[in-house]
Amino acid sequence: MTIKKQSVRTRRRAGRTGRSQNQQTRSAYINRQIAPINILSEEGLETIEHNADYILQDTGMEFHDDPALLEVFRQAGCDVSGVRVRFEPGFCRNTIQATAPRSFLQHARNPANTVKLGGDATVLCPSWGPPFVHDLDQGRRYATHDDFIRLVKLHQTLPWLHHSGGVVCEPVDLPANKRHLDMLYAHIRWSDRAFMGAFIGAERAGHALDMARIVFGESFLASNAVLYCVSNTNAPLVMDGNMSGALKTYARAGQPVACTPWVLTGAMSPCTVAGTLAQVLAEALACLTLVQLINPGAPCLMGSFASTMSMQTGAPTFGSPEAGQMVLAAGQLARRLGVPLHTVGTLSASKVPDAQSQQEATWGLLMSLFGGANLVNHATGWLEGGLVTSFEKTIIDADLCGKLARFFEGIDLSENSQAMDAIASTGPGQHFLGAEHTQMNFLSALFRPQAADNNSFEQWQADGAQDTAQRANTLWKKHLQDYRDPGLDADIDDALQAYIAARKAEKPDVNYY
Repeated sequence: MTIKKQSVRTRRRAGRTGRSQNQQTRSAYINRQIAPINILSEEGLETIEHNADYILQDTGMEFHDDPALLEVFRQAGCDVSGVRVRFEPGFCRNTIQATAPRSFLQHARNPANTVKLGGDATVLCPSWGPPFVHDLDQGRRYATHDDFIRLVKLHQTLPWLHHSGGVVCEPVDLPANKRHLDMLYAHIRWSDRAFMGAFIGAERAGHALDMARIVFGESFLASNAVLYCVSNTNAPLVMDGNMSGALKTYARAGQPVACTPWVLTGAMSPCTVAGTLAQVLAEALACLTLVQLINPGAPCLMGSFASTMSMQTGAPTFGSPEAGQMVLAAGQLARRLGVPLHTVGTLSASKVPDAQSQQEATWGLLMSLFGGANLVNHATGWLEGGLVTSFEKTIIDADLCGKLARFFEGIDLSENSQAMDAIASTGPGQHFLGAEHTQMNFLSALFRPQAADNNSFEQWQADGAQDTAQRANTLWKKHLQDYRDPGLDADIDDALQAYIAARKAEKPDVNYY
């Protein structure tokens, strides 16, 4: 490699550039420069794929509550008996590979926040679905609409998250049959990042599409992805009408669907890694095939939410070596199939943001990144096996997201980073603290977490002797104080609110809890 000398002026310009880049708010997504880990050999991949084909041919998969979908499979030549669909070996793979895109964009209303899904891109999303929230001030409690809005705003301030997500908590103070409208509005109004649609049933998915048309315009939505759907299976080998209803609605509209088997080994799949992988692949293949049969070329992702459980108590467990193996293998299987990978991140069974929560979170997110995940759900905030979104853990996890984002960017080999002039001008036996190169680059050269304390013991004690969770408590409040409203066009806002009011007036309130 030829190393060119830099003039003092060039070095100063490079330093100013490094400083300004550090002060930019965020990157739209991680552009991974480190290759995924391949945990399976070619023979191992072929074995898992063969077993998945055997499952689909011999056992098949059930699609409940929607005869129209069964007719889609029947017209494609599949063996349909009642609600059970069986597939010839290779049929699913050939159907998917013929038309499914390898990568695509999901557009945000702020174009700077549009994300890429596929290839070397990774998009990090916050927690999804918990009915409870937790913070150090109020403890564990049922989530409210106010909590939901605060979380959307908090996520908007975090530079290491790329996506506003979906049900960042379940606002149980709103009617269960209508709260999806308020949640969608909150993402649109208080964030300008890409967001998820409503997942439960065709009607709610239709509402999300209607609201997206108001924001983006009907013609833009017709040819671009602006929403994101996760359709979970009911493992083993079942998809219910609510999940398939959303799947078909988004697929017809050309909006991305992550076809995601949700399994706990030993209960919803075999207790072995190889058996679980075969079942996960079989379920994903069947659902991805459905997307392509409904609308060839519609964007879709292979999803994997495969975790372990305690064989003594039946409780879900996270951060296990087997869960790591499964996400690495799922990444290989998705790349071989030619579709992006959707998976999960900082999962934990811990009840509070403690050492257990962060050990499990670190393992989970690291394995997902090394698995080549293109979208990681639950990258921040998840506690108690998915029952809780924690405000403090959101901040702690955000630091982890930032560390991994920096790590997977790879090593900067620019002339400025090589620092040959700095080494030459400093010389033997001297330090670099006062060097011009250090002064120009110190703000951007090394990652700086927010929640960590690197002071001396005496300074830490003088500052209140706080642990990480206590520091995170202060930080999430400061983030909300510093939140900047991205704004929303008044005509769009009025149209959204009128639409929501009309939908709410169509039926009485229903509450499940």
